[in-house]
Amino acid sequence: MRFPPSFIDEVKARLPVSEVVGRRVKLKRAGREFKGLSPFQQEKTPSFTVNDQKQFYHDFSTGKHGNIFDFVMETEGVSFPEAVERLAVMAGLPLPRSSREDEQREQRQKSLFEVMELAAKFFEQNLASRVGAQARGYLSDRAIAPSSVIEFRIGYATPDRFALKEYLGSKGVPVEDMIEAGLLIAGDDIPVPYDRFRDRIMIPIHDQRGRVVGFGGRALRKDAQPKYLNSPETPIFHKGSVVFNFHRARQPAHEANSVVAVEGYMDAIAVYQAGIKAVVATMGTAFTEEQIATLWRLSPEPVVCFDSDRAGVAAAYRSVDRILPLLRVGKTFRFVFMDEQKDPDDLIREKGVEAFRGVLSGSLPLWDVLWQRETDGRDIRTPDKQAALEQKLYTLVRTIQDPAVNTAFFRTSRMQLANLFWQVNRGPSRKNREAGSKFVRNELRIRGEDQRSGLQKVILGMLVEYPNLLEDKQDSVERLHFPEEFNGFLTSLFRLLVTDAKLSVADIWTKLKPEFYDTLQTVHGEAGDGKQRGHRLFERFPILSRDPPSDFVSGCLDHFIRILHWHELEDDIQRARLDAGEGDESAVARLLNLVREGHAEQEGISAEGVALSEWAEDIIRVWAPQGGTMRLAA
Repeated sequence: MRFPPSFIDEVKARLPVSEVVGRRVKLKRAGREFKGLSPFQQEKTPSFTVNDQKQFYHDFSTGKHGNIFDFVMETEGVSFPEAVERLAVMAGLPLPRSSREDEQREQRQKSLFEVMELAAKFFEQNLASRVGAQARGYLSDRAIAPSSVIEFRIGYATPDRFALKEYLGSKGVPVEDMIEAGLLIAGDDIPVPYDRFRDRIMIPIHDQRGRVVGFGGRALRKDAQPKYLNSPETPIFHKGSVVFNFHRARQPAHEANSVVAVEGYMDAIAVYQAGIKAVVATMGTAFTEEQIATLWRLSPEPVVCFDSDRAGVAAAYRSVDRILPLLRVGKTFRFVFMDEQKDPDDLIREKGVEAFRGVLSGSLPLWDVLWQRETDGRDIRTPDKQAALEQKLYTLVRTIQDPAVNTAFFRTSRMQLANLFWQVNRGPSRKNREAGSKFVRNELRIRGEDQRSGLQKVILGMLVEYPNLLEDKQDSVERLHFPEEFNGFLTSLFRLLVTDAKLSVADIWTKLKPEFYDTLQTVHGEAGDGKQRGHRLFERFPILSRDPPSDFVSGCLDHFIRILHWHELEDDIQRARLDAGEGDESAVARLLNLVREGHAEQEGISAEGVALSEWAEDIIRVWAPQGGTMRLAA
């Protein structure tokens, strides 16, 4: 029924928000407002406020707010028309008269409801009679208790093609009504309409008010097809909007603030019978928008069960796409994938309800399922493929209409993409990385110190040993962050270059300030005690003792500088990751940029390392040191 705006306003005017809310929440006046504990979650300090003048409530703990109709829909799980009807009764207002067209439609639907109720009773009688013996045996084998048979009004349709038709006819139901209710199969090529459901366990499907609107029939014969048969679309049954067992699960779901959605009605019956009363079935493998909205009326975060096989996972993924545009603050979904190819019914019968509760406790947030779908098995080892993944995720997130949820999903996407790309860039190219790092690993002898510290000393030592490289490498070296004890040393080294363009190793040892002698000794090494000048450097980088070509030396120095820069990028990435974790949007963007830069650096380092490693092998193989010069090896 549609209600005119004037009627809605009259209901609101007659019922203060505090009166409606006060039926469920103990309120205390606080100035012009009322305060109380949240009805939506457990808390010890009141965060729920009601303002009669502004005609709204607000719950600071969950962010939920609205008027009296919103409150009834949230707390009682009813639709807007139902909320209006309940509050109109509370306000003492008669419902507005429907139009003639509305009245005719409602009368027609009422007739169909009556037909479906008669059919349900007929099926119940069949199950309880002699003809229902096999069906009762089947239900017993499925561990469906007699009490559940009664509560769910389970029945049986006999194999007779005209049993229901004749029964309803005896009650004065016209054949046209039976056809319109979906109980008979009829058509131009069918001279005599006959029963749709035959030799099947019959499970009534109810609307949200508990009225029978359709049936689900489970075949008794193993070779019968289809195994499950539902009522067709009718004026009172729309499969895409119906949620099986809603009317029974409504109150338990609101009391528990949660609901479990399974795929089939037999699963729902088994779960309900096992003690989890807040359970419904979607009657299909993918949600409709109406079913999503209906589930949210039961719980802000329904848990949906899917099979773990390919079809079940595909159904879950389709559901994610349906849910995304509808997400809003405080409304989402969690997903469960049943293990070992078992339905909830099978699991409960074999291992008990606690095993099923254990599965539910491992439910995944919607975001995790979306992330899994887009990343599992995906090749993202190259920048272009990473860009494709990034674009795909952002396209999906853009479908979210709620601004706050949209922003949160974008932030999470950027953070997890940055983390993933960083891990991938460090991990998958293992063979290339190992080949690239072979040069550093094989040629450097950094004992008792970490790689970064060792590289810093090698770089400084090489600048001392090859002062002709000072000018060329100054800019790249000055961009690095050395420990404090090395900074002054570097500054003095570059100052010497300014005063003497033809600076030699000997000049550095004689002209450098005495305060830097210890550093010079550490990174290069003074001659004496049978050791040549530069012995510390040669110990760390032995190939230099072979007097390699100047291009090789320059390339090595560039390579080591680049590795140090990459280490510093890692530090920046870790800091950006911490900042991004605090919700800083600019930090998230910076994190992604740093990850891309780090990837590019690592690729370059790997390629350089491979080339230098091969060059070093040639030097060692072809050249041999002799008197400080190079000669061809014999």
